[in-house]
Amino acid sequence: MKSIFTYVAVLLVSTSVFAEISSTEKNALIKLYKATKGSNWTNKWDLKSPTTSWYGVEIKNDKVIGIKLMNNNLVGELPTEIGDLTSLEVLNLFRNDISGVLPESIGNLKSLTKLNVAFNKVTGALPETIGNAIQLKSIEMHMNRLTGVLPVSIGTLTSLETLSLFNNEIEGSIPMSYYQLKSLKVLLLNSNRLTGKLEKEVSNLSSLETLSLFENRIEGQVPFDLEKLQNLKEMNISYNMFNGFVSRNLAKLDTLNMTMVNEQGVATTLKVSIDKNSAFAADE
Repeated sequence: MKSIFTYVAVLLVSTSVFAEISSTEKNALIKLYKATKGSNWTNKWDLKSPTTSWYGVEIKNDKVIGIKLMNNNLVGELPTEIGDLTSLEVLNLFRNDISGVLPESIGNLKSLTKLNVAFNKVTGALPETIGNAIQLKSIEMHMNRLTGVLPVSIGTLTSLETLSLFNNEIEGSIPMSYYQLKSLKVLLLNSNRLTGKLEKEVSNLSSLETLSLFENRIEGQVPFDLEKLQNLKEMNISYNMFNGFVSRNLAKLDTLNMTMVNEQGVATTLKVSIDKNSAFAADE
């Protein structure tokens, strides 16, 4: 009887040692390696070794759940096959030399909670399919070369807490769907080419703690409704084209004291309304 138990134990250990991810997922990893010049990575993969030994790859229950290749000299474009890693929860490629567009297949990653491709050279518009990655809590694509408009679909990501897209070349207005992101804590859209208005529905972002929109081309009245955001701790909406008055409380909250740029390109400070200390006074 003892020998049977011993045999079963050895069998279980052997199975776990030789467990391997699917050929589809392994192929996706190899495509990533080759598409980003893996032979020149700082920490390379030995493609002949088990995938469990590959640097920055996290595997659980024979599924790839994490790729963490920060500061690893990835050079090239992300392959479409990245979308085959359907159990992926974390994709962190921070500070590399990745170029090209973010593949539309990113929307296949239904378990993805964290996407960080900041400090790279990604171009083009973010794909609308990103809204299909319904578990996303954090999108960090700042310091790239993104163009086009903000995907409306991001406004459907009900678990999203961080959206960081600063220092790109994104155009157009903030989609109305974004004002429904009840879980959003950090919104960083500064240093882009955004236009349109900041709508009063911004008050719906009840969890918002940090708002940065400075250095864009947003116009119109600064909504007094910003004051209704009880969790807001940091705000910078200066160096836009806002006009009109602001309340004293909003003026104090803005890091650069509501310094705007007029149509002539001259910096000017918005006037503080002498009879409106707050949003609540404005509503009266």
